[in-house]
Amino acid sequence: MAPSALRSALTALSWLSLLAPSDASALIDKRALPTGWTYAGCYVDGVSGRILGNQQPDSATLTTESCIAKCVSLGYNVAGTQYGQQCFCDNYLINGGKKAAADTECNVNCAGNNAQKCGGGNRMSIYSKGALTVRDVPAAQKTGLPGSWQYQGCITEGNGKRVWKYQIINQNTNTATSCLSQCQSYGYQAAGMEYGSECWCGDAVEIAAAGSTTAPETDCSVPCSGNSQYLCGGGNRLSWYLWKGTPLYVWNYPTGVNAGRYELLIGGVCVPLLTTSGVNGKYTFVEKFGTGTPNSTGAYELDVSQIGNPSLAWRTMHVKTDVFCSASITLPDKAGRQINIGGWSGDSTFGVRIYWPDGSPGVPGVNDWQENVKELSLQKGRWYPSAMIMTNGSILVVGGEIGSNSAAQPNLELLPRPAGAGVVNCEWLQRTDPLNLYPFLAVLPSGGIFVGYYNEARILDPVTFNTIKTLPNLPGAVNNDGAGRTYPLEGTAMLLPQYAPFTAPLGILICGGSTVGAGIALDNCISSQPEATNNAWTLERMPSQRVISCMTALPDGTYMILNGAHQGAAGFGLATSPNLNAVLYDPSKPVNQRMSIMANTTIARLYHSEAILMMDGRVLVSGSDPQDGKNPEEYRVEVFVPPYLLQGRPRPSFTIANKNWGYGASIPINVQLNGGGATRVSMLGAESSTHGNTMGQRTLFPAVSCAGTTCTITTPPNKNVCPPGWYQLFLLDGPTPSMSTWIRIGGDPAGLGNWPPGPSFKKPGV
Repeated sequence: MAPSALRSALTALSWLSLLAPSDASALIDKRALPTGWTYAGCYVDGVSGRILGNQQPDSATLTTESCIAKCVSLGYNVAGTQYGQQCFCDNYLINGGKKAAADTECNVNCAGNNAQKCGGGNRMSIYSKGALTVRDVPAAQKTGLPGSWQYQGCITEGNGKRVWKYQIINQNTNTATSCLSQCQSYGYQAAGMEYGSECWCGDAVEIAAAGSTTAPETDCSVPCSGNSQYLCGGGNRLSWYLWKGTPLYVWNYPTGVNAGRYELLIGGVCVPLLTTSGVNGKYTFVEKFGTGTPNSTGAYELDVSQIGNPSLAWRTMHVKTDVFCSASITLPDKAGRQINIGGWSGDSTFGVRIYWPDGSPGVPGVNDWQENVKELSLQKGRWYPSAMIMTNGSILVVGGEIGSNSAAQPNLELLPRPAGAGVVNCEWLQRTDPLNLYPFLAVLPSGGIFVGYYNEARILDPVTFNTIKTLPNLPGAVNNDGAGRTYPLEGTAMLLPQYAPFTAPLGILICGGSTVGAGIALDNCISSQPEATNNAWTLERMPSQRVISCMTALPDGTYMILNGAHQGAAGFGLATSPNLNAVLYDPSKPVNQRMSIMANTTIARLYHSEAILMMDGRVLVSGSDPQDGKNPEEYRVEVFVPPYLLQGRPRPSFTIANKNWGYGASIPINVQLNGGGATRVSMLGAESSTHGNTMGQRTLFPAVSCAGTTCTITTPPNKNVCPPGWYQLFLLDGPTPSMSTWIRIGGDPAGLGNWPPGPSFKKPGV
């Protein structure tokens, strides 16, 4: 043999010695593979589907090295070549890939190197970094599921409609575990996956209602986008699961008197924008200009003691500027004057209107709303603001817009205006405009100020108004974190009851709301304790979707949720499908067992509807100005009668001499009880209702001890627990409340009784 030929033969033998016997057919130098990569063998493809899931573009220059390099660049650990010019990548073999009987079955030359073999017909030359993982043929996930979910089978989509309405698209992360966990966290007890990447949430009863039927398991054949080892439905097919554990929610279904009832109270004289409970035992209604009859004066007062005679029940009052989307609260001065702030356009946006309630049930008053924008006005014009009495007795006014559908007014101001003080700009209001209007405000027991707006919340310092604490974002819809709770995505909010000795953190409850754009109304309530270390929001399913709804506190510590729509958002003509059902929320029950489905009304209460507590324990329900061409402007006034007034128990009663309370004081009352159960007293703040925002609402249960016909109330300890102002005082004998009496606590620390200056306003003094 010639020396050159001998050298070539020895070189070939040396090169082949670097290959394992099973590698010989691949003819690839191990030294050419990236570090850690090895040849795994020739595998059969296509028996139960592709064995690698990510095919790359065909290449006329394909080599083993180029395919591996492509997969490495994409972050994969497994590469495969086939038909000489095809490259596939993944992190494992799928569909139960198995080795061919011999490596020689991978016998097609690589398009870019005839010395290499790149698979063959239904055969792949497989390379991997590290140990090769082989996954079985995909199937619906039946083990390792979260909670108490169980697989139910493959079903069709509905007959012309979807089985469930809540869709979540997870292009690369959809699995049974992720989908079921998300649905469970929002209270849905049925869920399914479709097209591999879609997650759907709902309830089992919707399957038959949609006309869905059982489908062959082979119809649900698309691998999950987040784990190709499992199947997530198919084309128009759902792999569906059912929660089999302790129910995620329990709604109560009382019947008869236990469901309460709606009653028509009186025909109205206006379509109110806002209602307020007055310390004179009457109820004020204010109306936006252009609503109702052309000769409306914009303001009226209702005396329910004269219901049998409408001409005496309604007293005509007057406002000078348009109260459209204004705010109202009751002042802590000794007259319990009402103040209305802001409005629609021009001078009305700067408007400050004050009414001194006079008269008494059966005795007509003579006072009217007083207003003079030249003597008293806001620093900034405001449309859709909120207002609150602070612990120092002054008035906090927050947010709004400059005027009708105009730019944001992202600031807050105080009334009376401190000397030299301007407005305080708030980045969080600017950033979330226009989804933060009518923000929810509350004094917290620490003295901080809670603000809830759009889908955010924070605590402000009561002096600087700087943010003390940013709270977790408010949960929205199961498939939309951008859903909101304040106008125009309007939900409704309440402070949960505070109980003596008032050491527990204060709770906030927010129900309903909607999504941006599509206006999908929310079907949940959320609650939190902003000052607690763990201030995460707790979510509870509601029996139905609700937007533009109202909520009011009852004297027994429960809450009525009513009014609103099943779909849409706040605004004229923007909500559809009136929600006629009332829901009772009882925070004394376990979470997710607190809601009872109560009686229905026949009157649609949509945009610009209200609900406030009456002195006799009923709920005054009014308003609706949808301008939708379907539902009328609503003049009729209803009441919702809670079960505690329908169960035949006699009311307790009490008399009280001292109605002007200090903090931490002992107040005697003379009582008449009927043995109905535990004796309690409750204090409910004077409230004004508009746009789902009940300004001034607060519920407290002070300590009470009784001996014979005398009970002694220990008043709340300080102004942070119980801000200065007017409260309805109820005595409860078991579940049954007395008629309320108005009391004032904390005095008038800001001296509002001597405000405002100028001859246009009557002042009661301090």
